[in-house]
Amino acid sequence: MKNLKLTELDRLTSESHHQNGTNQAAVLAIIVTSYLMLVVDISIVLTGLPNIQAKLGFSHSELSWVQNAYTLAFGGFLLLGARAGDILGRQRMFIAGLTLFTAASMAIGLAPSPTWLLLGRAIQGVGAAILAPSTLALLSIHFAQGHERTRALALYAAAAGVGASLGLVLGGLVAQVISWRVGFFINLPIGIALILGAKRYLVETPLKSGQLDLTGAVSSTLGMSVLVFGIVRSAESGWGDSITAAALVAGLTLLTFFVIHESRANEPILPLHLFANRE
Repeated sequence: MKNLKLTELDRLTSESHHQNGTNQAAVLAIIVTSYLMLVVDISIVLTGLPNIQAKLGFSHSELSWVQNAYTLAFGGFLLLGARAGDILGRQRMFIAGLTLFTAASMAIGLAPSPTWLLLGRAIQGVGAAILAPSTLALLSIHFAQGHERTRALALYAAAAGVGASLGLVLGGLVAQVISWRVGFFINLPIGIALILGAKRYLVETPLKSGQLDLTGAVSSTLGMSVLVFGIVRSAESGWGDSITAAALVAGLTLLTFFVIHESRANEPILPLHLFANRE
């Protein structure tokens, strides 16, 4: 009998499938649309860059940070976002990521200066890093293994291609006809609808004990950000520029600290022993 018992995760999957059988379409729509919103946003920003530069007065090197700020924050906090979902619950983190991403989108749409916009993009990246890992985990909870889950994952993957294409067309059209700001404002009603839907239809995952490696996440993100800043600045000021040199040294120092910290942390965000495994 002991071997026949379901794990907590399997039990939730079974209950979710049984209780919400009529709501499978709503669950899939919420998860896929949230992922689609992330992908579309990236494409919209790419097509809106010329207008953003013209309206807010970005220099050519500063303009690259509209994407860099988002990408570095997203990549730097992605593993932490996944770990937070394990410890605090996927549904809770899904809603938290959506809330942060949506609020940041609104702030970017209202941005009166480059600094404001770049700060908003970094916060958007953090929101995406919290949201993205939870989407796949929630798919496994709400869709039984087999045909249902395969179909859900196929639609989830298709959202990336559709979103990228849609974002380029929509972003270019909106930026030229109305304003680049509309591309960010559109996330507000979508985000609010998804948050309300998530509270109603998504089941919370079982919580796990553990610690969040905030030191590792912050040091790695700051290290890469400062290093990229130095490389970008070198294009205009040259490698001999004092600020460029200081940024490169600071970035490498922070990344060195990150590696040392990961080797000593009880629950590292990036276990270094993984690099010794060829698989």
